[in-house]
Amino acid sequence: MAGAAAAVICTMVLSVVAPPAASASSAPGPDAVQQGLNVLVRSDGVPGALASVTNRGGRARTYTAGVGDRATGAKVPRDGQVRIGSNTKPFTAVVMLQLVGEGKIRLDGPVETYLPGLVRGEGIDGRRITVRQLLQHTSGLPDYEDDVTDDILERRYLEPRDALDVALRHEADFAPGTKWAYSNTNYLVAGLIVQRVTGRPLAEEIDKRVIRRIGLRHTYFPAPGETTIRERHAKGYRKDGPGAPLRDVTEIDPSAAWAAGAMVSTTSDLNRFFSALLNGRLLPKAQLDQMRTTVPIDTTNNVRSGLGLISWTLSCGGVYWGHNGGIPGYGTWGGATDDGRAAEVTMTVDPTSGPAAMERVASVVDKALCR
Repeated sequence: MAGAAAAVICTMVLSVVAPPAASASSAPGPDAVQQGLNVLVRSDGVPGALASVTNRGGRARTYTAGVGDRATGAKVPRDGQVRIGSNTKPFTAVVMLQLVGEGKIRLDGPVETYLPGLVRGEGIDGRRITVRQLLQHTSGLPDYEDDVTDDILERRYLEPRDALDVALRHEADFAPGTKWAYSNTNYLVAGLIVQRVTGRPLAEEIDKRVIRRIGLRHTYFPAPGETTIRERHAKGYRKDGPGAPLRDVTEIDPSAAWAAGAMVSTTSDLNRFFSALLNGRLLPKAQLDQMRTTVPIDTTNNVRSGLGLISWTLSCGGVYWGHNGGIPGYGTWGGATDDGRAAEVTMTVDPTSGPAAMERVASVVDKALCR
C-alpha cells in the first residue's frame, strides 16, 4: 500500500491511510471486493467482513467473508447490522448544520452561547471555541476515548455530562483554531448543544431529521442501557493485548461514545446516508458547502477534514467523502463520490486489534469505488 499515513485517530478509532497506488489500466476485476474481504479473513485474521457497493447507476451489491460467530461457525449475515463507531459523527454534524440553516445555531458562534459555563478546564474555555471548530476538530479539546473504553467494555452506562467531566480533567491540546487533532470530545459537546437548542434527546433528533427522513430502515441510536444489537448481525471481537486471543465483545454499552460513536447501522444504510448527504437531500447547499470546506489532515496523501466529513483521494482519480470508525468489536470505513458511487466495508474486529487490517479495509473501499 503506497504511503500509508500512520495516524490512528478515531472512535472509536479513525485511521488515515493513503489508497493503494493504481492506474486506470490496472482497474480491478469484478470480484476485487470479494477478493479483498477474503484476504482480510485469510491473511489478517479477521473473523468476518461485510461490504456493500453501489455503482453510478444505483445498482447495489453486498459481500461477506469469514464467519459471523467463531464459536458456532455461523455465516456472516449479508448486510447485517454493525456498530459503526465514529461514522456516528457525520449524523451528529448533519443535525448541527440543519440547525445552523434554521438559524438556531451560529456556526462561528462560541460554544459558551449554547452551554454557558459548562466547557471549562485547564486551557479550555467555551468562550474561545466555536461550533465550527468542534465539528472540524480544531478546538483543541482533549480526547476522552482512552478514559472510557473500560466503561464501554464493562457495560457501564455513562451520561453525556459525566463523559464530558471525564474529558475536562485533561488540559487543552492547543489553542482553538491553531491546529487540527481528532477528538471525540468535540462531538460530545456538539451533541449537548443539539439537546440544549432543541430541548429533545440527540437520538430523537437524529432519528427524525436523518434516519426517517431518508428511510434508513436498519439504523438506530441505541437507547440508554441497551447493550445488544437489535437485528441479525455478525459477532464482534477484540484482542485485549498483543498476542491475546480474540474475545467476543458484541454486547457492550456504547453510551460513553454517544454523539461521537454509539450508533448501529448496516453497510447498505451507510451508503444511502452518504449518497443522500452529497446529493443535497439532508442539507441546504449553503450548509453542505460548509460541511465540505476542509482543512488538511495529511498533506502528503491529500486527506482533508470537513465538518463531520473526511475526503480521501482515490487511486483512480477524484475523491470520495465519508468517515470511518471503530468501537470494540467492529471497524467500518467508506463513503461516496459526487457521481453516485458508494462503498462501505466492515470488519468484525475493532481496529485496535489489527491496525494493518484497517488499512486493508481502506484499500478495499478504494478498489470498490474505482471499479
